[in-house]
Amino acid sequence: MILMSYGPGDIDVRKVQLTGGSTYTLSLPKPWVDEMSLSPRDGVRIDWRPSGALRLTPIDMLDFQERRVSINADKLPEDSLHDHLMGAYMAGVDKIRIRFRPEKYREFRKEIRKFLRNTRGFEVMDESENYVELICLINASEMPLSASINRMYLQLASLVRDIVSVLEGDDLDLISDAEERESEVDALLYLVERQVCVALDSHLVATSLKLGRNQAVEHSNLARSLERMMDHALQMADMTKDSGNQKVVDNQPLLSQISVWQRAIKQLMINIRKRDSNEIEEARGNLKQAQLEIMKFEEQLVEGRKLSKSDLFQFRMSESIRRLCAYARDFGEILLNIKMYDEMIIDKSND
Repeated sequence: MILMSYGPGDIDVRKVQLTGGSTYTLSLPKPWVDEMSLSPRDGVRIDWRPSGALRLTPIDMLDFQERRVSINADKLPEDSLHDHLMGAYMAGVDKIRIRFRPEKYREFRKEIRKFLRNTRGFEVMDESENYVELICLINASEMPLSASINRMYLQLASLVRDIVSVLEGDDLDLISDAEERESEVDALLYLVERQVCVALDSHLVATSLKLGRNQAVEHSNLARSLERMMDHALQMADMTKDSGNQKVVDNQPLLSQISVWQRAIKQLMINIRKRDSNEIEEARGNLKQAQLEIMKFEEQLVEGRKLSKSDLFQFRMSESIRRLCAYARDFGEILLNIKMYDEMIIDKSND
């Protein structure tokens, strides 16, 4: 039975025809041809997907298609403009026009500036007393996800390294910008998630990034794991600053397990490209052992005695280090997911 195709989301089954003894042809649904404004002899790109599916795209659609949204800020709930702007950003919008009454300019301008600080790529293109127009200068298809993820890792690794230096006696100024570094990681996470959203919606962007949909989602998960680790690194920095340069150099269980994490996360980052199962599992095993050692340290710390201020500081630090190891193990598991997706073979036989 042949089903009629009426529009997006509908299903149509068509038969392959043999023409001239050697050419196979398949007719296109007329509603789709009309919607795409196609004419005889127009070009259509055919992508052969790993699943075996064919994806058709009119040549004219291969050019950049701008996504716009207009927001009437006067009609939004109070203090929600920033959230709506973030929603548009994550959805992959390229231009945002914010409209408002002139007397609300200063109020909304404050939220717009906050949005620009928290994201990457958007700039003010035009503004007046009753509107602001923003434009994104970053092309989602031209910036590899791995580049953003690597920048997140560098911020995280440098902060943890500086925390260790302070705990060993260096000046607290080394971690005075911890919040700025954490904000940078948050902004990079939003950028990765925006790119993934666009890639899921546009196979052309996914193709440019050389990622399948599953891989794109897993790269977003990698970025999320790094962001969670950065949250705990910020907690460690804050605790270190609040402690007044409390040294833990004599308590090697803490510093030695930070070293385990540093080596393991570096090894896992290398395997974003390398994808060596042995190295990934080795790193995950070392992280698991570090978690166990930290748990033993915590048990010994609290066993049978009241915690001093120094003990409490070490306990809270050990908890954050343990969470660093846990999220790094998750990171390794995601790498294995990506590796298995790359190696997956789709069996089309009926046996």
